[in-house]
Amino acid sequence: MQRILTGIQSTGIPHLGNLLGSIHPALALAKKSPHPALFFIADLHTLTTQHHPQKIKHFTYATAAAWLAAGFDTQKDHLYRQSHIPQVCELTWYLTCFTPYPMLSNAHAFKDKAKQLSHVTAGLFTYPILMAADILLYHATHIPVGKDQQQHIEITRDIARTFNHQYGPLLTIPQAQIKQNVAIIPGTDGRKMSKSYHNTINIFDPEPTLAKTIMQIKTDSTPLNQPKNPDTCPLFNLFQLLATPTDAQQMRTNYLTPGYGYQAAKKELLHLILTTFSEQRKTFTHYMQAPHLLEKILQASEAKVTPIAMKTLSTLRKAIGIRP
Repeated sequence: MQRILTGIQSTGIPHLGNLLGSIHPALALAKKSPHPALFFIADLHTLTTQHHPQKIKHFTYATAAAWLAAGFDTQKDHLYRQSHIPQVCELTWYLTCFTPYPMLSNAHAFKDKAKQLSHVTAGLFTYPILMAADILLYHATHIPVGKDQQQHIEITRDIARTFNHQYGPLLTIPQAQIKQNVAIIPGTDGRKMSKSYHNTINIFDPEPTLAKTIMQIKTDSTPLNQPKNPDTCPLFNLFQLLATPTDAQQMRTNYLTPGYGYQAAKKELLHLILTTFSEQRKTFTHYMQAPHLLEKILQASEAKVTPIAMKTLSTLRKAIGIRP
């Protein structure tokens, strides 16, 4: 059975890169599947960088509201908090005992901070194993992720194969699903959009705040009276990701026309974002003002996925020899 699964950390309000690179592709994939998809809020992963209780709670609700605003199907699919399925922690320990040190030391999450080992916690180092448990606990087959997470899916596959070699084919080997044309979303500084780079665009911000963010997008110093190069401009790249082919072509023409400036392009991008995400912005605000509705939706899904997790753990405990 095809089972789609993906998750997003609740380290902040999901930004444009999260929506285009993960949430929207995952929901599109889920619509094509006759089986319930599993979407989770990775609040346990969040603890590797965020330790403020109120922020974790707020951002967890914000992440749920973003999924719902983007079109999550509450009748068919499941949206749940990682921390509310404790079986994932038990599976993480089992998988840890089958994961070689070199595999984790080569993971991007660790290598990016390896030069400052005093800042690396055990949680950050074992991050890929918890991610593997998130996937393997539910026998997920298709994992919509950004291109930067592809290595973690390969680690998951390797861990599952090692476990299966020891105990038999008990864990399902997943496949990463990457939508190439939105694999890397540029941030306001031209680098990959990421909360850690502080270069994100929050489409759920109030309009004045969103406008200020758009106006801060980095562009080159080409004079107004000279044509601009759309192929090297993060601003054009963002516009192209959201616009229709006709509008994108018109923007390309604008760039190549002397006298068209980046300020005008930024205003058009702002208008495009406000228009494209108008209903999503309203829905997000509605749910953030009604946390009891979010709780109801989350708890209903958690009640449905818990039996799946318990069944998997029961089988694995017996195979390992921890239970008769």
